[in-house]
Amino acid sequence: MTCNFTPLGGRRWLLLTLSLSLAACTLTTPRPTLPTPAEVTLPPPPVIVELPPPPPPDEVGPLLSYHLQLRKMTQGDMLKELSGLGLQQRSPRVAIQMGMVLMLTRGSGDLARAQALLDSVATATETEAQPFKALAQLLSSNCAETRRLAEHADKLALQQKDSQRRIDQLNEMLEGLKTIERTLPARPAVGPQAVIK
Repeated sequence: MTCNFTPLGGRRWLLLTLSLSLAACTLTTPRPTLPTPAEVTLPPPPVIVELPPPPPPDEVGPLLSYHLQLRKMTQGDMLKELSGLGLQQRSPRVAIQMGMVLMLTRGSGDLARAQALLDSVATATETEAQPFKALAQLLSSNCAETRRLAEHADKLALQQKDSQRRIDQLNEMLEGLKTIERTLPARPAVGPQAVIK
């Protein structure tokens, strides 16, 4: 049997050979294999860093600065400030501010009013009042002590007035006795030669 290679037949043969070669290449190239679950290494999970919650805003610092400003005011300015606070919506902050003003005006009954306002904040259960409670308790105890000292000073002043009145009465009595003594007739002098009958 003889093979006849004609140009047309050679091309077919060449195409067939190339096709088979390509097919063989694709069959022999290893396919990428997927790793088994045991071989899979996952990256470590991201580290979650929990930041502490931000600190609550400072509610007390501005009130202490406000108190320092009040101490520099005149009585008239403080009364205007108190009037302005009375027009604001009532809140724990406004109650403490009013209490601070009343502690410094020292009018009749102002300390008692200040203490009542501060006690209302110190015993409040609302969340809004929580940052102010410690300051309100401190100021309320300060009011109570100031009231106690004022009452004690008033008692001492009354005792001093009473003592001064008694001293004045005793001085008047003494002056009266001296006047009576000056108006008495002189006593006759009793000498050694006086005869007793």
